[in-house]
Amino acid sequence: MVDVIVVGGGPAGMSAALFTSKNGLDTTVFDTDQTWMHKAHLFNFLGIRSIDGDVFMQRAREQATMDHGVDLYEGIAVSTVEKTDAGFTVSTDEDEYEAPYVILATGAKRDLAEDLGCAFTDEDVVDVDVTMETSVENAYATGAMVRAEEWQAIISAGDGAAASLNILTKEKGEHFHDFDTPDDVGER
Repeated sequence: MVDVIVVGGGPAGMSAALFTSKNGLDTTVFDTDQTWMHKAHLFNFLGIRSIDGDVFMQRAREQATMDHGVDLYEGIAVSTVEKTDAGFTVSTDEDEYEAPYVILATGAKRDLAEDLGCAFTDEDVVDVDVTMETSVENAYATGAMVRAEEWQAIISAGDGAAASLNILTKEKGEHFHDFDTPDDVGER
């Protein structure tokens, strides 16, 4: 049992994992490496003048895994996500994993959300609130799963951060803000 399972390792998934792991939650990511970032070059990501999508993803994975302890299962596809009394069971071809929270970050592939019983909008995207929580309590959807056309790396990363901050708020029992100061740099 881990605290958070993230399904998908693109900008939304890695952002979500970074925030939860950085703030003390045991986080596992399953990534088939099918992200659209392999076809992208970023000129529109705040703070980055220009970066190839592959390089961006490599750096994101290194930051999440090496710097903040995210467990990354690369090349492992999730076949099902089921709601349980304790949270969720996430199944792959090889094993099952459990967590009280799940974040779906599978791009425009919405089948796991549909199978989980998440509500959809009239535009046939996953219906979420402002924190990215779906109609299934403690299940979150991000990025292209929740948007008909606004597919941008920076929007997806923000969605992942919003989901994680909501989980951290629930876990800590008060509104949580991931705000670092220059004094925190030495601690990281």
